[in-house]
Amino acid sequence: MHYRSKTTAAWLALTLGTLGLHRAYLYGQRDLLAWLFPLPTTAGLLGVFRMRNLGQDDHLAWLLIPVLGLMISAAMLTAIVYALTPDEKWDARHNAGHATVATGWGPVLAAIAGLMVGGAVLMGTIAFSGQRFFEWQFEGRANAAAAARR
Repeated sequence: MHYRSKTTAAWLALTLGTLGLHRAYLYGQRDLLAWLFPLPTTAGLLGVFRMRNLGQDDHLAWLLIPVLGLMISAAMLTAIVYALTPDEKWDARHNAGHATVATGWGPVLAAIAGLMVGGAVLMGTIAFSGQRFFEWQFEGRANAAAAARR
């Protein structure tokens, strides 16, 4: 059984976690969740491209962009959880039969970066979603008022 580094897993979750590479590293290529991660990430990127090309009035982009934000936030949370897992618990779960290895500052830096990026992306996702929801509500009321005046 190969040794699985907590530092590598945390940084993979931080940098490529939206694609599920951290899970492929830990559990192998047969892990179903690792293969499912790219689907919502790609859908969210499609929403970004749709908004760039079609403008802010594209309602499908309104639904897809928050999916990307949630995937990025989930990857950052995963990086934080991996990084803050005690070395003994990590090695018992992922490196059974190997000696416990002290990880040093690598996971700590990954946790700090994950907290900064994840917090910013999650707050941006909440703000974007809230703004679009209230614009949609206002648009519906404006259309109803216009119809009532006719």
